[in-house]
Amino acid sequence: MLSNLIFNDRIEAGILLAKKLDKYKNEQPVILAVPRGGVPVAYAVANELDLPVELILTKKIGHPFDKEFAIGAASLTDYFIDFREHVSEMYIQQELQRVRKRLREMYEMYMGEEQPESYKGKTIIIVDDGMATGNTILSTVKILKKSSPVKIVIAIPVASQSAVDKLSKEVDEVIAVKVPFYFYGVGAFYKNFDQVSDEEVMFYLKRLRKLKKAS
Repeated sequence: MLSNLIFNDRIEAGILLAKKLDKYKNEQPVILAVPRGGVPVAYAVANELDLPVELILTKKIGHPFDKEFAIGAASLTDYFIDFREHVSEMYIQQELQRVRKRLREMYEMYMGEEQPESYKGKTIIIVDDGMATGNTILSTVKILKKSSPVKIVIAIPVASQSAVDKLSKEVDEVIAVKVPFYFYGVGAFYKNFDQVSDEEVMFYLKRLRKLKKAS
């Protein structure tokens, strides 16, 4: 029954997800939360397993003739371009500047002056609240691979089978609490799927910093 597939909220989803991630605890992984919806889930996972959390901020780079058509993506430190037809290097560099300006603003708002960790040689676990097509996380994975982590794991409360199949080819493991036979969109599997605000993101990150200091 559908009721058996529904989470109360993102915190409950994160607690259930943490049980499936316990095997990675000894590897001292870094949890990478996809804002904004992935932050409460990542908070619950980190709280259960006593692991550090970073934000993974990426944005797509749109085609010059159709901004909705993604030709690649960028983070604060790296980028990739998949599609170069009719796309000049000047355009790519201009888009990188624009995208990174917005990403820097987001990072400063959420993380202040805290510097991101290096992922080289580490296990990283990407956490979001759900995965429908997997395309957004796929872009994130392509960027993260450039930072030379030893292992990339995707951890999701609910995902479509097609998204799991797609990402399983790109990372070491995809872990999902629920992969329903009929996928109705991520929000259909939560009783409370209200949009996560910037204030909520900062609230959870602040609580994680207090826990980190206490430990």
